[in-house]
Amino acid sequence: MVLLTGGGTGGHLFPALAVAEELRRRGHGVFYLGAEGGLEARLLPQTPLPHALIPAGKLDRSAFRPGEALALLRGLRAAREVLEAVRPRAILSTGGYAGFPGAFAGALRGIPLLLHEQNARLGLAIRFLSPWARGLALSVPVPLSTGLARKARVVGYPVREVRYPKEEAKARLGFDPDKPLLLVLGGSQGSLELNQTLPPLLKPLGLPVLHQVGERWLGRFRHLEGEAYRVAGFVEAPLAMSAADLLLARAGAGTLAEAAFHRLPALLFPLSPRLDGGAQVADALADRKAGAAELGDRARLGEQVRRILERPEPYREALGRLSPEGAAGRLADWLEEFL
Repeated sequence: MVLLTGGGTGGHLFPALAVAEELRRRGHGVFYLGAEGGLEARLLPQTPLPHALIPAGKLDRSAFRPGEALALLRGLRAAREVLEAVRPRAILSTGGYAGFPGAFAGALRGIPLLLHEQNARLGLAIRFLSPWARGLALSVPVPLSTGLARKARVVGYPVREVRYPKEEAKARLGFDPDKPLLLVLGGSQGSLELNQTLPPLLKPLGLPVLHQVGERWLGRFRHLEGEAYRVAGFVEAPLAMSAADLLLARAGAGTLAEAAFHRLPALLFPLSPRLDGGAQVADALADRKAGAAELGDRARLGEQVRRILERPEPYREALGRLSPEGAAGRLADWLEEFL
């Protein structure tokens, strides 16, 4: 039995689900430990995975919040109870506040712990857990201390490896297969900033747009709907990225990995470093340096969109070099070393 933990947002949840699917395909038992109130609380019941949801305090980089600390303590107690019941032989944590209690409680019990970092710099949970981990799996190369480097491997970012023919995907989504499609994503929960700033810049271009605004913002931005502008609370990423010709998005590691798998050029609008410690800026700059994406410039967005749509091949070639294909299998291989 392997226990997978991580979540809160799609960036931590989706790679763990991809590994879970691979492990189950190989005949291993899998149990998922997520957080109450995280995205996994909505999505896990839709999967065949046995799972539990526990409290998980979210640590704040700028201030100590007693309520979150108490939630973390409750989560550690609940995690110990889950470990007693499930008795896993290995644990994979994909980080985030949801991936901390189960990983930490398991490591203290001597259960082999494998960590997966999605971004171009280590997150808080991964940094704290790394001394107890048997292995540190990276999506991209990250500067590490000598001690951590000895236990680290670059495996890529696990994604659902499903592609659809572009014309079929556009037709299934109700778009004209002969017209280029712009896809706007603000992460799994949507982005208020992108919801407010991008539509006025994109609508005058007259191109079809599929805009994931986030479930919580759907009612507020439903008025954006038009003949060529479609709004959705949540989109199925493999289908939407198969259909799209250009992505306009935040720079979360999951979004970038899926874009690479689908060879989808992107204009990126990373979160401010004040909000995520600079992880998205680092990821966006790495993709730009590789020739796979550009940083979005609202002052000349129309020009950027037209230029990439006219000449997408250099971006697609760079994305092919960054593709995380096979990452779920490489993580499953590593976990099997502990079983």
